[in-house]
Amino acid sequence: MTDLLSLIERHDYQSLFLEHLRWSRPDQAPISIQLDGNGTYRVTNVSSYKGLRVWVCPQLPNSSDQAAIDRAIAKASTDRLVIFHGDSKQVWRWPVRTIKAGSVNTRLTAHTHVTGKENPKLLSRLEAITLGVTEDLNATDLMERVKGAFDVETERETKQASKLMVAMFEALKSAGTPEHAISVTLARTLFLMFGDDTDMWAKDLFQNFIINHTRPDGSDLANRLNELFTYLDTRPEDRIEVPAYLVGFKYVNGGLFREQITLPPVGPELRTAILNASSTNWADISPAIFGSMFQSVRDAKTRREFGEHYTSEKDILKTLNPLFLDELREEFAEAIDHREETAILTALRERLARIRFLDPACGCGNFIIIAYRELRLLEIAILERLKLKEAQRSAKLDADQLEIAVGVADGRQGRGKTSFLDPKVVLDNFFGIEIDEWPAKIAETAMFLMDRQCDIQLMERLGYAPERLPIQRQATIVTATENDPGRGNSLRFDWADLFTPDDDTIVAGNPPYAGQSLRTDAQTVDLQIAWGDSYDGYLDYVTGWHAKAISFLASTKLARFAYVTTNSIAQGQPVPALFGPIFREGWRIRFAHRSFPWESEASGKAAVHCVIVGFDRGGPKPQLWDYGANGNIQHSEVPLINAYLVDAPNVLVLKRSLPITKSLPAVSKGSQPTDGGNLIVGSSSEYAQIAVDDIAAKYLRYFVGADELIKGTKRWCLWLVDATASDIETSSLLHDRVEKVRQMRLDSRKASTRAQASTPHLFTENRQPTISYLCIPSHFTENRDYATVQRFKADVIASNANFTAADSDGFLFALISSSLFMTWQRLVGGRIKSDYRFSNTIVWNNFPLGYATNEERDVIIEAGKGILAARASNPGSSLEKLYDPAAMPRDLIAAHDTLDKAIEAFFGVRDRGSELDRQRLLLERYDALTRMGRK
Repeated sequence: MTDLLSLIERHDYQSLFLEHLRWSRPDQAPISIQLDGNGTYRVTNVSSYKGLRVWVCPQLPNSSDQAAIDRAIAKASTDRLVIFHGDSKQVWRWPVRTIKAGSVNTRLTAHTHVTGKENPKLLSRLEAITLGVTEDLNATDLMERVKGAFDVETERETKQASKLMVAMFEALKSAGTPEHAISVTLARTLFLMFGDDTDMWAKDLFQNFIINHTRPDGSDLANRLNELFTYLDTRPEDRIEVPAYLVGFKYVNGGLFREQITLPPVGPELRTAILNASSTNWADISPAIFGSMFQSVRDAKTRREFGEHYTSEKDILKTLNPLFLDELREEFAEAIDHREETAILTALRERLARIRFLDPACGCGNFIIIAYRELRLLEIAILERLKLKEAQRSAKLDADQLEIAVGVADGRQGRGKTSFLDPKVVLDNFFGIEIDEWPAKIAETAMFLMDRQCDIQLMERLGYAPERLPIQRQATIVTATENDPGRGNSLRFDWADLFTPDDDTIVAGNPPYAGQSLRTDAQTVDLQIAWGDSYDGYLDYVTGWHAKAISFLASTKLARFAYVTTNSIAQGQPVPALFGPIFREGWRIRFAHRSFPWESEASGKAAVHCVIVGFDRGGPKPQLWDYGANGNIQHSEVPLINAYLVDAPNVLVLKRSLPITKSLPAVSKGSQPTDGGNLIVGSSSEYAQIAVDDIAAKYLRYFVGADELIKGTKRWCLWLVDATASDIETSSLLHDRVEKVRQMRLDSRKASTRAQASTPHLFTENRQPTISYLCIPSHFTENRDYATVQRFKADVIASNANFTAADSDGFLFALISSSLFMTWQRLVGGRIKSDYRFSNTIVWNNFPLGYATNEERDVIIEAGKGILAARASNPGSSLEKLYDPAAMPRDLIAAHDTLDKAIEAFFGVRDRGSELDRQRLLLERYDALTRMGRK
């Protein structure tokens, strides 16, 4: 990074961005900017990346002139980083957009560097926006990186807003306020604080109401708030006498203040919390972060119960951009300067007006908030162009004047005669379903506030905004009510009760996740209702939303849907059960973001890996994003994306009872004792006691479970398969243990276990191989590069925590020890949390080996022996220690590399390539074997 600092100090910004940060070449001509009385400044575009541009001014004017220069650049470059420099000092300026006093303001953050001084903060920011060698980010992803690097003040404001909300919540809760009343009160308070800062009424009207008209001890605060809430829902003509302290507040309507709630006495804590919150500028806070604010005040247990996973704006745009927003923006871009521009843009605006958006698990509304904002901003951009075209048609019209004709009555706005500029993208077209009342209330409020922020942008850019109070339009958020507590259950609610879907319908969101072991009984019933006869018990709870979407959109041709989900939907046994019905209904994968770490804007965020998958019935080439282990992101257009999110044949790997390659042996679970611990010898002291019994000692065997296999711990069992009745009766030790097994089985609730009380000396399930065998753990940690497998002789007993397979010559050991096998495991195997779950029916029986000649087998077996030799050269080391990625012995690494080359040569791998390339090869081979019937 020192080299970067030298480039900065030499002012060689073009080399810095092009050669080191790997941005693209400039795409704008230099601009000369004349400032009144302060001379002319020439700024040069030195680099760009998909609309985000870096400009350099070789002068260092004062701050006000820097702001004026930035405003001039903004006319040609909306998203920009501007660098001002003198000989020994430079200032990097990034515009942070905020909404204050009825307009959109741009506050220039200042990142200063003085020549000769270390600047680790600036270097860390440059490191954050450096692209990988093969990385191809879209504009949104790069913008998020730049914001993360330079927009530090806004980040602090967002965190502070969350803390303020927590304080209000705690004050209400400690006063004994019911949760429903807390949710209503916080939603209303957010609205009022936002109104203070966005010109809904006089500046700080609500804050002054609290300061001047409530007692410092808070004793009358509850009554005052109840009175204010009632007043805000009372029409002006119905107001009789208005107290002076309520003058200025407007009639709100819209349902926000309609419900009568009674707050208990709350004391000074709530008053202090409200005043602290009111002192911040809520116009700076995007309603899109209300969801993460909400998550911060809910305890972890509650979050798990409701499956709440609040999505970052970046991940929301990863979903919405390729689903439909990118297409709309491209239409807009292609219309610019087209000979029919006005007609094309007018038609595009009408298309925006027809879009209806549903998030069927909306939480605090992050998806509908961002979708609404992006469509409103696109409509504003359309109106700006239409205004410009109007100006060009009239030589007398100044381009800064608004001269677009007023339209006729427009019932959509509910105000009779309206301006052509009244938005056609309206709240009415946005819908959500949410099982929990509180986030639903936050979502409803946040949509009002986002509507207001968009209106302010409309005012700033076009000089007009519609009057919004009293509220005439609102998003529809379905949630539980006191009379119908199940109404917000999206998997039981009929989505068609909201509206009849058509080709302009978009469904998207982040439904809750819950695997088979984590689901409640009620959630299992939800899934059974959603999937009907197609229900598969292994499906994650989130897949119920897929079932509902394909049913809801069945009659449409152009509608689309997409979800952020756990990555388990594209792994293991559930894949055919989920994607089979989707594909049969004519849907295809429009785009996919392969597995990536979860990012949430809330504290205590979920530690999971997600995928994003979007569906349509046909259109442009599918888009695929792959997230490499080194952080690089690969984006490509591909002919097809299959159920495993690979651009490979659209196969579904189903359970098989036997291996697809007949020459491979079957793999089965190890043996299960079901003995209450009486046939197991779990410690050295216990072993010593049995070893002195001459009869019992004959039947002691080394017993291998998961810990024994991987960690090298010691355990034994009494393997009495060949024991005579005489031996069992003669040895008091054996007799006592066998009798305890008999009694334990007789006491079991399971009939099958009770039936096996007649053979108490035997394991209930005996699958022990009779020759040398391979022992395979049921689970692989995701942190190791290779499977921790081992060969044993037949007298070592494998428990049911492992799988076993006859392997007399070591061929199986070599196959499963290869990295290519682990690629297959990761691709089609299931998971327990983040660990890989081995399966004989899915993973092993479908492994696409195909026919191997004796010569090919010998090469692979010999390479496997190299691994055994490397292990032997490290005596006393467990598999856990040997396969620690940070400490693998060099000879073991070399041996695995030799094995991988032998396996790859057999499979025809010429270039090891990426994980995605290897997955594609395996699926193509699997497809060939299944289609052609080769075994």
